[in-house]
Amino acid sequence: MNINKLYKDPRIEREKHLLVPIVLIIFLLIVIVFRGPRFFSSDGIAGAIIVLTPLILASLALTPIALVGRGGIDLSIGPLIGFINVSLVAWLVEGGFTSPFLVVSYVIGVGVLYQILIAAIIIYVRISPIIVTLSGYLVLTGINLVIMDRPSGFSPDWMQGWGYGTNILSPIFFILVLMILFWFIFSRTNFYQQILLTGADERMSFSSGVNTVAARFGAHIVAGIFAGMAAFTYTALISSGDPTQGNTFTLRAITAMILGGTSPAGGIGGGFGSILGAINMYLITYVLATFNFGNVSGFVTQASTGLILAISLVINVFMNRQKVNYEIK
Repeated sequence: MNINKLYKDPRIEREKHLLVPIVLIIFLLIVIVFRGPRFFSSDGIAGAIIVLTPLILASLALTPIALVGRGGIDLSIGPLIGFINVSLVAWLVEGGFTSPFLVVSYVIGVGVLYQILIAAIIIYVRISPIIVTLSGYLVLTGINLVIMDRPSGFSPDWMQGWGYGTNILSPIFFILVLMILFWFIFSRTNFYQQILLTGADERMSFSSGVNTVAARFGAHIVAGIFAGMAAFTYTALISSGDPTQGNTFTLRAITAMILGGTSPAGGIGGGFGSILGAINMYLITYVLATFNFGNVSGFVTQASTGLILAISLVINVFMNRQKVNYEIK
């Protein structure tokens, strides 16, 4: 079977969804030139990289699950990042197991194992992904507070100082580059095309010989790798364990992914769009911070995130309908 021949459906077109995030980035950068030009200094760019990296990786973790279809949005991504963070600090670091190889293996292993469990429940028990991941969100949130009832502990000694944001070429920057390169290579594989095809039309892909079960498991495994590295860089950012802050990644990562043009319905979008969406989320927060909202600044940021998510969904649906209409014609 030649997947490339099957992959001709205009619904899987991967260029138009990038238009909105690219235009928005240009607009926000123009605003920043006038409102906060210090952003373009070395310290400003270094700080942006440190803060952005966990969000970018969390958005990339959501992307393959959404691409493979069935309305797959992992609502538990935030608490999963939080669980890896607090368990790493409370169990490994305090236990003296701090070698870089062990730490990296742990964060990726936990992320992958969790996603395999979620995938198995969705595929074999046939429960809606929203219900499964919402349950995971609630369970992990409770477990995180049991492990650590308040922010405490320290990251491994060799990780201390990574989150200072004073050097553009920090270890976190190279991790980000490595993970983006991993996504680039992954997105060029035949297996990635099978994920897209499954998300676009599962019945057609199955009848064409695509192993849709393997595609779903594979999408979740890749998501687990990115979730683990998101938790790793988040731990480097805060240099401690925090049982609550990880939860904030859920809404922000979902918004970034959808803003980047990835459809929750499956088959449309990609990692580059999610990266652009995450960058937009940071730039929007930065622009809002240049205005003086006083004590309500936090509420303004939350309201803006919700509004952006709603608008992104509307644009996403509209563009997808345009593609379907084009296909019918």
